[in-house]
Amino acid sequence: MDQRKPLLRALPAVHEVQSRLEVMEEFTEFLTNHGDKLYLTKLIREVLQKARENILSGRVEAEESQIWNWIMKMMQKELRKQKTSLCRVINATGVVLHTNCGRAILAPEVVDFVAEQAGRYSNLELNLENGERGSRYVHVEKLLCDLTGAEAAMVVNNNAAAVLLVINTFALGKEVIVSRGELVEIGGSFRIPEVLKAGGARLVEVGSTNRTWIKDYEEAVHSETGLLFKAHTSNYRIEGFTHSISSQELVQLGEKYQVPVVEDLGSGSFIDGTAMGFQPEPTVSQAVQAGLTLITFSGDKLLGGPQAGIIIGKREFIDKLKKNQLTRALRIDKLTLAALEGTLRLYERQEADKIPIWRMLTKPEDEIRAEAELLKSEIEELNRFQVEVFADFSQVGGGAWPTEKLSTWVCAIRPLQGNILELDNFLRTTGIPVLTRIKKDWILFDPRTLLEGDIGQITALLDQWNT
Repeated sequence: MDQRKPLLRALPAVHEVQSRLEVMEEFTEFLTNHGDKLYLTKLIREVLQKARENILSGRVEAEESQIWNWIMKMMQKELRKQKTSLCRVINATGVVLHTNCGRAILAPEVVDFVAEQAGRYSNLELNLENGERGSRYVHVEKLLCDLTGAEAAMVVNNNAAAVLLVINTFALGKEVIVSRGELVEIGGSFRIPEVLKAGGARLVEVGSTNRTWIKDYEEAVHSETGLLFKAHTSNYRIEGFTHSISSQELVQLGEKYQVPVVEDLGSGSFIDGTAMGFQPEPTVSQAVQAGLTLITFSGDKLLGGPQAGIIIGKREFIDKLKKNQLTRALRIDKLTLAALEGTLRLYERQEADKIPIWRMLTKPEDEIRAEAELLKSEIEELNRFQVEVFADFSQVGGGAWPTEKLSTWVCAIRPLQGNILELDNFLRTTGIPVLTRIKKDWILFDPRTLLEGDIGQITALLDQWNT
C-alpha cells in the first residue's frame, strides 16, 4: 500500500488549523499583531501545500498521528519568518550587560518616556523660550555636568565615535601618546590604534605591556604631540609585575607641557561599586576630579542607558568638539537622547535602584535561589527533564568588571529524550528565543537576568519539547 495516501488524508483542513492556532499560547502574539484572517488563511494554505509536496516527494517519514505536530511546527517556522528581524529574547545567561543582546535594558519609566517622544513631536532643537532654533545637547548637558562635576558635556552615537571625534579635533596630523598596556580592543575588533588612525592621528606607543612610567610619556612629548591619551582597561586586567600611570600623574605632565589629557573610561560608572562589594572601578566623577581635559565613556554599560558616547570635560574643549563637522555625522537621534535623559533623571533623583542593570547586579542571592527553585518546580511538572538547582557564577559583561564573579544560583536541566545541543537549538529558535549557557552536560537558566513573566514563558516553551 502506498504509505503517502494515509498521510495525505490525515492533513487537516484550513479552518481546522486556524481554529487550533487560536487556542495555542505560542501563536497568541502573532495573531494579536497580525489579525488579518485572510493573511493567516493564505499562510495556512501555503503550509498545507508545502506539506502535500513533501509527502508526495517522499521527504516525510511520519505516522498519521504525528501529522498535527508536524503541521504546527511548520506553522511556527513560517510565522517566525513573518516577524520583524529584531525581536525580544529572554536572557537566562546571567550576563547582565550582554553585548549581543543589546547590553543595558532601560527602566520602565524611561521606556515610556522614549515611546512618548517617538510618537509625538518634540522640542529636540527648539528653544521654547524664544522660539528660535536650539541645540539638542541642552537636554542632557546640564544633567551630565551636575552629576559628574564637569564644566561641559556633549553626546555622540557611541564611545568609539566619541574617541574618534576627540582625536580628529585635537590631534589631526599630530601624535597621540598611549601606553602599550592600554591599546585595548573592544567588541567587533575595534581597536584604539585603528580609531586613532581613522581620526587622523599618529600613534606613539610608550612603556611596555605590563609596566609604563611617567618618564616614558615625558620622553615622547615634543612639538608634534597633540594629546596624552589614557584608556581604562575595563574589559581585561593585567596582574602581577605591573605599573601604570594614574590620571592625576598624566594631568600634571600635560599641564607641564600644555598638552591636553584625555581618558577613555569605557564603561563609565556613576556609582562606586566598592560599597556593594565590587572591585574598585573608577567613577566618572573621580575622573573629573583628577583634572582631565576630556573624558569619554559609554551610555549603555554601567550607566544603564542607551548606546551613546558621552564626552565631558573642560568647556573650551567641548565647544571646539561641537564645531567639528564630524559632530553632525556622529550625533545622536531624539530617541537615544530621550532614553539618556530619562536614565540621567533617575540618577538625579537618586533612584539608581530603578535602573535594571543595577538591580540585577545587586540582586540578593536568596532571591535568585528562590526563583531558581520556582523554575525547577515548574519544569519538574513537565516530566521531560532532569532538573537541579546549584550554585554558580554570573558575569557583569559589556566590558565592565572583567574578573568579577557574581555568586548566583541556577536552574539546570537535561532532557530525558534528545541531547542538550538539540534542546539549546530548540530554545533559541522556537517561539520567544531563550538564551542560556551550557556547562558540562547541563543547560543553565540564571534568574539574575530574568524579567517578570520570563519563568512562565520558559516553562511554556519547554512544554513543547518533543511533543
